[in-house]
Amino acid sequence: MSHSISSSQAEAESRVQTLSRPLVLVLACACGLAAANLYYLQPLLAEISREFGVTAKELGITATLTQFGYALGLMFVVSLGDIRERRGLILTSLIATAVALVLASVSPNLLMLTVMSLVIGLSAVAAQIIIPMATTLAHPAERGKVIGTLMTGLLCGILLARTVSGFIGELFGWRAMLQIAAVMMLLLAVVLRLVLPKSQPQTKLSYLGILRSLPGLLREEPILREASILGALAFACFSIFWVTLSFFLETPPYNYGSDVAGLFGLVGVAGALAASLIGRIADKYNPRIATGVTLLLLLLSFVLFWLLGWWMPGLIVGVILLDLGVQGTQVSNQTRIYTLRPDARSRITTIYMSTYFVGGSLGSLVGGFAWERWGWNGVCACGIALVTIALAVYWRPKHAA
Repeated sequence: MSHSISSSQAEAESRVQTLSRPLVLVLACACGLAAANLYYLQPLLAEISREFGVTAKELGITATLTQFGYALGLMFVVSLGDIRERRGLILTSLIATAVALVLASVSPNLLMLTVMSLVIGLSAVAAQIIIPMATTLAHPAERGKVIGTLMTGLLCGILLARTVSGFIGELFGWRAMLQIAAVMMLLLAVVLRLVLPKSQPQTKLSYLGILRSLPGLLREEPILREASILGALAFACFSIFWVTLSFFLETPPYNYGSDVAGLFGLVGVAGALAASLIGRIADKYNPRIATGVTLLLLLLSFVLFWLLGWWMPGLIVGVILLDLGVQGTQVSNQTRIYTLRPDARSRITTIYMSTYFVGGSLGSLVGGFAWERWGWNGVCACGIALVTIALAVYWRPKHAA
């Protein structure tokens, strides 16, 4: 179909100077800090369990509700970016997250902490509003590069959040970590208020109209459907590995504790840092070709896990390839989908990221089941099977980039 650009979009893209290199770096940091809020509590659950005298199962509900809140935010908050001024929406999201973090930090019981965890997840979607806004401001020839830089920031925030949280929690306690995070959100809101330009909505639909348009948008855009399926399958593979890694490392020949599993997050940063490179490749060549290459890297990572996972260097190389494959697929997918509808980029983000998140959740379930039934070999086999399905989808009749 013809992807016409509205007059307001043409005007926005003519203001490419508003998206300078320093501003892109600021936005990358903002994406990372916003996404990190979803993961600060995870390494602190044992400490919280002792303070409140609750079981790991009860705390598991708290952690799950954070992710559930994020899914709700993707569906009901991010889509507002097509009908609301985006800078104001981003600032509101950051301030709401800061308030929820403070209230969580003073929780007298598990119930209040659980409710605030849900609110933290619901409000911590600023990164998914920033990314479509940045693609609107970026020059079309540099869109992949910009997305890659933002994804590098976001992924580093996710991967490093657990490490930072564990360190601060050990020194000052879990409440201090949440309070520090709240201060960072307020400071970030001030910075973005100063550096972000205002953006005008590009559609006059009502909020209910926006939500009703999502199924039609998915039906009308085959590229969005394909990218969503490939992204979901790639993130499912990512979750299959990370949800079972700590169990694998506890078995011979490793016999390591959870601290070593946490350090593998630092190994994953190497793959995250390559996201910007993938973005440049997607700009220079057909981004769909980049997706095919990254899916092959993902397949190779699980083959290495299966054949050499019992050897630490093999496991480390596999982790780097896994993160490079998953993040590269994410960047190339987003480069493709953000060329589709300039007036619907927030809704496109809602559809893509919601599907992506569902894939990750299903991957966690599959990984846990595979580990219980078949051990490490089963985990690797499931990963290979999902990548094979992704490649089968990819090799179907191709769509335009």
